[in-house]
Amino acid sequence: MNGPLEWIAAIGTMLAAGLLAADLGRRVSGWGFVLFCAVSITWIVSGLTSDAMPIAVMNIILLAINAWGVWQYLLNPKNRRVMEKMEEVGEQVEREVEEEMAQEGR
Repeated sequence: MNGPLEWIAAIGTMLAAGLLAADLGRRVSGWGFVLFCAVSITWIVSGLTSDAMPIAVMNIILLAINAWGVWQYLLNPKNRRVMEKMEEVGEQVEREVEEEMAQEGR
């Protein structure tokens, strides 16, 4: 388990975790979950082809969890509507915070 497939999966996993940790908004987090799904599939293939069943089984479960994340962050109609409204409000809040910080001299 030290071939190009594993390196792609490892790098993709780190990138996906970085997207979620960066907290750049729901849409970016949703795409982080999409990337997690892709690398979970890569890990499953790697685990099955290299006889590493714990890796394969763990990533089958993680694939289901990450697919739920994609649904929650990108596909769920209610959450998409909330996200659109939050973006509108968020722009206003961001302007207000910038104004407050400018007044405080930061």
